[in-house]
Order: sequence, then C-alpha cells, then structure tokens
Amino acid sequence: MSEPDAPVRPVAAALARYAGLVGAVLLTAAGWLGGALPDAPPRTTLAGLWQAPHGPVTLGCWLVGTVLLVGAWWSLRWGAPSGRWAYLTAGLWSLPLLAAPPLGSRDVYSYACQGWTWTQGVSPYRVGVAAAGCPWTGSVSPIWRDTPAPYGPFFVLLAGLAVLAGGGLVGAIVLLRLVAVAGVLLVAAALPGLARAAGVPARRAAWLVLACPLVGVHLVAGAHNDALALGLLLLGLLALVRRPGAPRALLVAGVLLGLAVAVKAVAVVVLPFAALAAVSGRHTWRALLRDGGRLAAAVLGTLLVLSLATGLGLGWVDGLGRSGDSQQWTSPPTAVGFVIDYAGEWAGRDPHAVPVTRMVGLVLLAGLLVALWWRTWTALRRSGADRQRVTLFGAGLALAATVLLAPVFHPWYAVWPLALLAVAVVSPARTVWFVAPCAVASVLTLPDGTNLARFTKAPGAVLMTVLVVAVVVAGVRAGLRRRHLPR
Repeated sequence: MSEPDAPVRPVAAALARYAGLVGAVLLTAAGWLGGALPDAPPRTTLAGLWQAPHGPVTLGCWLVGTVLLVGAWWSLRWGAPSGRWAYLTAGLWSLPLLAAPPLGSRDVYSYACQGWTWTQGVSPYRVGVAAAGCPWTGSVSPIWRDTPAPYGPFFVLLAGLAVLAGGGLVGAIVLLRLVAVAGVLLVAAALPGLARAAGVPARRAAWLVLACPLVGVHLVAGAHNDALALGLLLLGLLALVRRPGAPRALLVAGVLLGLAVAVKAVAVVVLPFAALAAVSGRHTWRALLRDGGRLAAAVLGTLLVLSLATGLGLGWVDGLGRSGDSQQWTSPPTAVGFVIDYAGEWAGRDPHAVPVTRMVGLVLLAGLLVALWWRTWTALRRSGADRQRVTLFGAGLALAATVLLAPVFHPWYAVWPLALLAVAVVSPARTVWFVAPCAVASVLTLPDGTNLARFTKAPGAVLMTVLVVAVVVAGVRAGLRRRHLPR
C-alpha cells in the first residue's frame, strides 16, 4: 500500500528534531533541580512546589521543556521524513532523559522496595513495603507504602534481581531503568513489522510511538514497567501476524504474551485478539479452537512456570484491587462519581458515588470488550482481507476502552492503545483522535511525580463529565443516523 502521508520539508523536520532535543534537556535539568530524587519530600500544594529550592527555575524548565517536546512530536504527527530519521530522532531525545533522575513518578522506588521484599523471603503480594521493612520506604510515594504489589511474578523477579545486583537503591534504580529501556527497544523492534502487516507507513508508526513524550518521560526516565510489558506484547503479536498457525510461532508468541501478562495484567485484554491473529487460513470456530487453544496453552504454561519458579503464585491478582486507592478525575468513571457527589453535597446528601460509577465503568468495559471481540471476529469471518489490520485495530480499541473505563488513569497508560492504534490506523488524518489525548496526558505531571489532577479536582471532574456526556450523545446520534439510513 502506498504511503498517504505528504512529504515532510527538511527545514520543518530539523526544527522539530532540535526543538525536541532542547525540550528533553530542559526536562532533565528540571529533574535534577526538583525531580523525584530519593531524599526529596513529596509536595502537597503548588505553593510548596514553587517555594521549594530552585522551585521557579524547576517549574520553568519543566513547562518550557514539555511544550517543546510535545510541540515537536505533534508537528510531525502525520509522519517523519523516514523510518530511520524517526528512530534516530527518538533516540536523540532519549539520551538526556537517560541521565535524568526518575521523572514524573516515584513508582520506580516502589518497584525497588517490592524487589527487596521478595529477596527477604517475604511475598510483596501480602504486605506493603512499609510493613516489610524496606530501607527505602521514605522514597516511595506515601499512597503506595502500605499497598501490596499489583505486578506479575516476572517483574517482581526482575526487580529482585535488580536489587541484588545493584547493591543499593541507586544501583537498583539504574538497572530497573535499563529494564525499561530494553522494553522500549523491543517496542522499536516490533513496530516496523506490525506496521507493514497492517499496511501502515512504518515511518509514521515509529514516530507516533517512539517520539511520544510519554515514552521518553515516563517509560525511559520514569522507568515504568509498562515499557517491558508493552514490548513483550508487541513482539508476541508480531510473531503471530508473521506466521499465524505455525506451531513454533504459537509457542514463541505464547511465551512472550505470558511474560507480558506476568509483568502487568492489562496485557490480558489483548489475549482474545491475539487468539484471532493466531488463526491460519479461514477464521472458523474449529480453527480458532485449534490455534487459539495452542496459544492459550503456551500463555498459561508460562504463567504457571513463573509462579512456581518464583514461589509467588497468583497473589498478585489480589493486589490489583488496591490499585484504585488513588482517586483522580483523569479516570472518566471516577470523574462522573465526583460530580454526582458534588451534586449530592449541594442537595444536602452524601451519595458516595465514586465506587458505584467505577463499578458501572467496569461492567461497561466487560460488555464493550466482548462487543469489540465479536465485531472483529465477524469481520474476519466475512473477509480475509486486511486481517492483520482488523485484528490489531480491535486490540487497540480494547486497550483504549480499558484505559478510559478503568478506575484509575495515569498518563503513561495512554501509551498502550497508542502503540497498537499507531500500527493499525491507515489514514493519517484519523490518528488525531488517539494522538491528541496523549499530548494532553503529557502535561499532567510535574518532575517530582506530582499529578496536576490533584490541584484541579472539581473543575477537572466537571470538564471530564461534560466530555463523557458529549461523547455518549454523539455516539447515540450516530447510531440513530445509521439505523435510519436506507439500505
């Protein structure tokens, strides 16, 4: 398929490349001046951030750096000059961020403490890091100090090995960042093959994903385990779209997908679509049971081996329920619950609607995931054309729905649907609907991990609720128009 994107002018490309590089350098400087350093106390107010040592300079560097990085990425959203240019530029932006302290979050300290807990023979799925006695608990965000680990046994194993090999907190953080960088490299390796399979220009897919500020700031500098989970997931899908139905490909893909789930459970959402990608030939129920069953066996076998080898079992499933302890309006169901509570307070009542709206969101998510899978299955059975694109697009929509309807949303979560939709959406003009939210998410955090949603709770909740209502109304109107169109 020919590339629909217009050529990029050399001057515009050079301007974007070096503007982004300056932005990355400024973000790194902000990190050293007032980032999530181990001994830096968490700030609870914007005034506290401003009055901290180097506060104005820190916030200035962060603001200007973020604007430059997001602006440079956005300016080439329809495609970089070439795939090689996109890879080189994204790598160039990552270099200063590799030298930064943890940016935008303190989660990497939680990883280190959970790994330390495991090395002491204690399950991080049973106790929080404070109760386990981790010597670095003071560096962990207060909200997560008493929370069991929600991550899979493979990542706990890697965190434990990083602690043992690192010899201390700094060494462990460096090794955990290397794990995250390895995940980003896996993503980079998988993107061209997935894009070609779906008929999408690789230069656009690579740019949208690898140059996204969320990747540099949160996956590279922030060392989030989403990088490794996403890299394993994409590599597993690549094995399937290249050789669907091949026994060796099913085994390799099953192991990679199992490892992805054993890092972060959100990868489970993609498994039903991976089963569709595993089918060779015509999509029949018999073929799905044959090839999808082999893939599922490899995934479950990988999880079983990891659970037994680490001695951790499946206790991490219980830890997932505590990930919703944080309440922010960036999660649409949570925002709607906030607005209902505000209305109840105005009426003299206290409805406590957040748990209810979150549960409604999860029920809607379950129904939507089933509908998306059935729609993808039906499309594949009707025609074998563009089967890879249809499957990857369905998986990307499933991840987008999961991110939007989950009880909690953190900015780096947006990278999951971005990675799959970037390789599945052919029209460059249609990429805006999933690229724009990533640009907005890129400005939600400060260098020390403070989320700006904390300081904009009421207006943010109202704005998000209005957006939810507008999307629902637009969806209903579109459905009614399609229903009344002549056939």
